[in-house]
Amino acid sequence: MSELGYRPCVGVMLVNDRGRVFVGRRIDNKEGDWWQMPQGGVDEGEDLRAAALRELAEETGVDAQHVTLLQQMEEPVRYDLPEELIGKLWGGRYRGQEQVWFLARFAGEDGDIRLDAHDPPEFCDWKWVEPDQLPDLIVPFKKRVYRAVVDAFRELV
Repeated sequence: MSELGYRPCVGVMLVNDRGRVFVGRRIDNKEGDWWQMPQGGVDEGEDLRAAALRELAEETGVDAQHVTLLQQMEEPVRYDLPEELIGKLWGGRYRGQEQVWFLARFAGEDGDIRLDAHDPPEFCDWKWVEPDQLPDLIVPFKKRVYRAVVDAFRELV
């Protein structure tokens, strides 16, 4: 495992006008009631802001006209996959992800959120939650990342 690197990734903390955060329930996670913020891999040579907007649009249907990117975390955050997942995700090339997180303000209506915008969809359900709830909703191995994201953006939410 120590020879494997980290997959480059972006994440978006999408906040509405009431200071609540978008989370989606992953369609492929049948083992728990886990919710997460939009995130995904960065293509080689892709600008991080462009990757964040692309991932947001793919996973939520929310396009750039309904979003303002407010801030980028100063440092990326890494997490390691649990042992049982190493070798099963991302072609077995990575031990985890190195994520650059963005805070984005949502200026649209709930009807602008379309989980079926990408085929296949990543989420089967979504909701708005209080920022402090985020670490309790994510899979256990990402809790530390979500605490760091909440702490980094708390003042702007």
